[in-house]
Amino acid sequence: MKMKTQGASLLTRPLIVTLLASFCCLLWGSAIPMINLGYRLFAIAEGATATQILFAGCRFFLAGVLTLLIAAAQRRGSVRLRASGWSKAVRLAMVQTVAQYVFFYIGVAHTESVKGSIILGLSAFVAILTACYLFRSERMNALKWIGGLIGVAGVVLVNLDGTRLDSSVSLTGEGFLIISMVASACSAGMIKRYAQSEDPVALSGWQFVIGGVAMAVAGALLGGRLHPQGPSAALVLLYLASLSAIAYTLWAVLLKANPVSRVAVYMFLEPVFGVLLSLLLVDSQAELPLLRCGAALALVCLSIVIIGRGQREDD
Repeated sequence: MKMKTQGASLLTRPLIVTLLASFCCLLWGSAIPMINLGYRLFAIAEGATATQILFAGCRFFLAGVLTLLIAAAQRRGSVRLRASGWSKAVRLAMVQTVAQYVFFYIGVAHTESVKGSIILGLSAFVAILTACYLFRSERMNALKWIGGLIGVAGVVLVNLDGTRLDSSVSLTGEGFLIISMVASACSAGMIKRYAQSEDPVALSGWQFVIGGVAMAVAGALLGGRLHPQGPSAALVLLYLASLSAIAYTLWAVLLKANPVSRVAVYMFLEPVFGVLLSLLLVDSQAELPLLRCGAALALVCLSIVIIGRGQREDD
């Protein structure tokens, strides 16, 4: 019991939260360029929604298996949920994996990249609002509002590359991305609540397995097919599965030990990392917008500090 208490205390230290949450967002930021690379290596066309869902399902199923295998090896035994935990894993899988990513893949295919990035970059603020007003796991205050709006400004800034934003809105485009964003935010509140009575690592692993199977079956039934172009395709899929297994497991552990706003605010870093990694890994010939990315990062860091102070007012 003493060791568990010490572990929980370690995970609430600001430096530990900053390092682990930032690392998670760095991994998630690398997902977008790696997904695009995976589409090329598996010969997935831009509008092939069924195949994209099948690809995502395989990724998350493999992520769940990796999570459970690593946890079992560390604990020298099987990773099982209690009888009451299975319904929670299913609900979490339907929200965090299935709803979030099915709507994400369809929405991205029907939305301008800049608008899509801005919408999805709002997930951090929506997660804080959801925790305060829907799950009521913490209180909202002026500093959280101010910090959240500054973080949103950073997300918008990092995605404004001079491209004119189209004012049109569609249900299957922007609408589906908003649903995906809300599902992501709700999953943070669900993890926070469920992890108080369940093992967050086992919960993360099993929800990936359940959600991945559901997505893979749905994609296959809709006509999706994968055609790997070589061994490098399997390596990309393994990387995507590994980053999901590591990032979501660490995220669940952090949410168990900390208020949602203290952790979720770091999600503002994800689009900053995503833009930088996309330019470095995918479009290396493009000019790196150092001033714009630096200003966006400064706003995000300011947002993290302000929301952190807002949370300390409630502690």
